[in-house]
Amino acid sequence: MANIKFILFAAAVLFGSAALISCNKTAGTGTAEDTDSDPVKRGEYIVKITGCNDCHTPGYPEADGNLPVGEWLKGSPLGWRGPWGTTYAINLRIFMQGFTEDQWLEYARSARSRPPMPWYILRDLSDSDLVAVYKFVRSLGPAGEPMPDYVPPDKEPTGPYVEFPAQF
Repeated sequence: MANIKFILFAAAVLFGSAALISCNKTAGTGTAEDTDSDPVKRGEYIVKITGCNDCHTPGYPEADGNLPVGEWLKGSPLGWRGPWGTTYAINLRIFMQGFTEDQWLEYARSARSRPPMPWYILRDLSDSDLVAVYKFVRSLGPAGEPMPDYVPPDKEPTGPYVEFPAQF
């Protein structure tokens, strides 16, 4: 029973944070106004309010979002296992180093990731917001290690993972 409660909690955190995208840009701390003229600061704000750190930054939820920015977006070795197999939150700081700005925009508009990544958030962001995210992540520089590769559904992951039920 505790495992099911954890799974439901994790799913609620993951998918609930995606709902923040529809918020007014002045919601929350009100820092959005201060970021309109600086795309790097705007990107940091977008990463923060859209929940990217919830999966891509280990320990972020447990620290109540109080981790230094230099620790953000290094990926997580915690797997997310379900009927699709086991996926991992990639190290965005390494991943995005391989893109030009135009390539990032093209990728963000066409990405179709496995669960639980809410890829549709990328699709729904404006070009200027996507560019801001790109500039922010690139400003952090590459750090950390690559995360584990996708594990097909018929294979057992070797590290820790959260298991989603086959059906709700």
